[in-house]
Amino acid sequence: MLEKIEHQFEKTAIVGIVTQNQSEEKLREYLDELEFLTFTAGGEVVKRFSQKMDKPNPKTFVGTGKLEEINYYIKDNDVKTVIFDDELTPSQLKNITKELDCKVLDRTNLILDIFAQRAQTSYARTQVELAQCQYLLPRLTGMWTHLERQRGGIGMRGPGETEIETDRRIVRDRISLLKEKIKTIDKQMSVQRGNRGAMVRVALVGYTNVGKSTLMNAVGKSDVFVENKLFATLDTTVRKTVIRNLPFLLSDTVGFIRKLPTQLVESFKSTLDEVREADLLLHVVDISHPEFEDHIASVNDILKEIKSDNKPIIMVFNKIDAFNPVYFDVENLEIEKESKHYTLDEWKQTWMSKMGEDNALFISATDKLNFEEFRKKVYEAVREIHITRFPYNKFLYPEYNEALDTE
Repeated sequence: MLEKIEHQFEKTAIVGIVTQNQSEEKLREYLDELEFLTFTAGGEVVKRFSQKMDKPNPKTFVGTGKLEEINYYIKDNDVKTVIFDDELTPSQLKNITKELDCKVLDRTNLILDIFAQRAQTSYARTQVELAQCQYLLPRLTGMWTHLERQRGGIGMRGPGETEIETDRRIVRDRISLLKEKIKTIDKQMSVQRGNRGAMVRVALVGYTNVGKSTLMNAVGKSDVFVENKLFATLDTTVRKTVIRNLPFLLSDTVGFIRKLPTQLVESFKSTLDEVREADLLLHVVDISHPEFEDHIASVNDILKEIKSDNKPIIMVFNKIDAFNPVYFDVENLEIEKESKHYTLDEWKQTWMSKMGEDNALFISATDKLNFEEFRKKVYEAVREIHITRFPYNKFLYPEYNEALDTE
C-alpha cells in the first residue's frame, strides 16, 4: 500500500508598505503574488501586515510601532517566518532579526529559495548558487553575528584575519569558481547551439505561470514538466517541432517576474541566450490574470535588458477559457467602466488592435481553443524566416492552406 504523505506548511506572515510610488491597490497585487511565491516555497500565509509611509524606514523598513505589532502577533500565533515584499538592505535585515525572534526573509531571498528547490540540472544549480552567494556576501555580518569578534586565546594572537573576513574571502572565492564553471558550460552550450544547424529558432517567453510549458507540450508533443506554481521551469528546454512539414526549434525558457532580483537576471543571462539567439519570440500572456498588462511591461523590460526587444514577436494571449471579466452594470451611473470590466472583444478593440492580426493570438493551451489559428500564424512566420534564409527551398514549404490541401 502507498503511504499518504502530509505536507507541513510553514506558518508565515508577509509585510509590505504603501508609498508615494506604490498605491494600496498595487501593494495588494504584490502581496497576492508574494503569497503565491510563499505557497510555492512551502509556506502558508496566515497574516498580512501593511503600513502607509513616505518611504521605507532605513533602519527597520517599517515603523517601530508596526514592528512591535508584528512581534506580538508572531509570538502569540507561533509564526515561524516573516517575509518582506521588497529587498531588505543588510542593516535592515540585521535590525529586524534582532527585534523578531523568527526567520526573516525578503522577496529576493524567497525567490532564490524557490529557484534552489526547482533547479534540476548541474547548470541551473550552479546559476542559483552563484546568485545566492552574491546575495549572501554583503549580508554575512547580519547572518553570522557570532563571527563578528576576533577569536582570542593561544595561537590566535597577532595580525590575523577575523572570522567574518575569512568567510567573506571564502564566499568571494566561491563566486569566482562558479563564474568560471558557468563560462565552461556556456562554451559547451554554445557548441550545442552551433551544432543545431541553420534551423529557424522560436523561443517562448513570458511571465512565470502563464502556460509556456503547457503550450510547448501541446505544439511539440513534448513532455516538459508542468505545474500550477511559480518557476516550474528553470532549465531551458529545446525541442525540434514540426507544423505540417515545416521543422523548427522551439525552446521553453525561465519565466520572468516583477521586482526580479538583479542577482538572478545576471546569473540567468546565459540561460536566456536561447532568447537572444532566437529568430522569433512567442510572448505568452495569461489574459485571465487581472494584472496581465503589468506582466507584459515587466517581460518587455527584461527583453530590453538582454537586448532582445527588436526581434519579431507574436503576442499569444493564453487561458481565454479562464477569462472572466468583472460584471459591469450599465445602468449604475456611479461606477465608471474600467479595464477589469472589458470583455475579450472589447480588449481586442483597445491597444491590442494596433498590433495587427498577425501579431496577436487568443488561445487556450489546455483546451486547445483557436489552436489551428495559432499553428497557422506560427507556420507562416517561421516559413517567412526560412525562405528569406534559404530562397531556393521556397517550393518545399507552401503556404499553410496549400500545405493543408496537399496533406
